[in-house]
Amino acid sequence: VQLQASGGGLVQAGGSLKLSCAFSGSIFEIDAKGWYRQGPGNQRELVASITRAEATNYADSVKGRFTISGDNAKNTIYLQMSSLKSEDTGVYHCYARNEELGRIYWGQGTQVTVSS
Repeated sequence: VQLQASGGGLVQAGGSLKLSCAFSGSIFEIDAKGWYRQGPGNQRELVASITRAEATNYADSVKGRFTISGDNAKNTIYLQMSSLKSEDTGVYHCYARNEELGRIYWGQGTQVTVSS
């Protein structure tokens, strides 16, 4: 499984950005997809995830501000980020998980910088 993330950038606090992650390869084996982020202090946080059944989960810090969605026809997931805060700054990595095999696939990170 290959993942290609895009959509990061520089935005002012209160603004919005939309990240995309396109999947290719053995997509049928994927049980869940989502986004982690790594902040300036190198702490890694699960931001949002979506399962094959389209159940979603969010970190408390982004609930009500971020929305994860998927487009199966395009094999892509999105992370709509609104009301961005400086603490949302970091490198966002998309991932895909195969629970049966215990595998996690990673895309390259995309930088999100929120200026206050």
